[in-house]
Amino acid sequence: MENDSKILGKIKLVMIILVCILAALVIAGIMYVRDYYPAEDMVLAAMASDSGATVEQINDKTMVFLPAEGDPVAGLIFYPGGKVEYTAYAPLLHALAQQGVLCVLVEMPFNLAVLDVDAAEGIQEKFPEIQDWYIGGHSLGGSMAASYVAEHQKEYRGLVLLAAYSTEDLSGSGLKVVSIYGSKDEVMNMKKYQDNRSNLPGDTREYVIEGGCHAQFGCYGVQEGDGIPALSGEEQRSSTVRFIVDSIK
Repeated sequence: MENDSKILGKIKLVMIILVCILAALVIAGIMYVRDYYPAEDMVLAAMASDSGATVEQINDKTMVFLPAEGDPVAGLIFYPGGKVEYTAYAPLLHALAQQGVLCVLVEMPFNLAVLDVDAAEGIQEKFPEIQDWYIGGHSLGGSMAASYVAEHQKEYRGLVLLAAYSTEDLSGSGLKVVSIYGSKDEVMNMKKYQDNRSNLPGDTREYVIEGGCHAQFGCYGVQEGDGIPALSGEEQRSSTVRFIVDSIK
């Protein structure tokens, strides 16, 4: 009986320890996902229609930026960066729509694209008039977009990577790929970027924005660990739009 009591005591102790560990993990997870970069107030203007672009909300988690005049030259589905509020990319996509690219911005669960890599599923069918589709994203969003397109290569014309790299082998995919990052970016792991460069097609267009940083592709303020930019966010996004449009057209 005494041995049985000792065994039961040890089992209870182990159970208590396991419960405490689980509780700590849950609390840590909640704190992690609640700590994110909110969009700046300036994005509100980009979320409204104007003479150059029409903005529509398909549902609670999907925003569309359409060229106000003429047929779109292509469509782009965009995955936001990790732990960044998705509306932070409204200015960039609004500007792209003004240049003729229909853009679809999707919100990710807990602001993490890794939790919904298949977010692009079904979007193309909503716009049957678009012949050439691209998918892309910023940082973690770009890497997850690359993972998605690796399994859907025939459905897309190309991939847009902003301060991101592909861990999937797309070298023989035939996709048109444009890779853009800032020279002051200190968030993206450049060693991993270079190590994974061979995963992209040989004719990938790579652009380095001199003075650009990691965060200024979106509008969510300064990102921890990032470099100090030598140009404004508007200038960085303007260069990004130009590089993307030139690559698509």
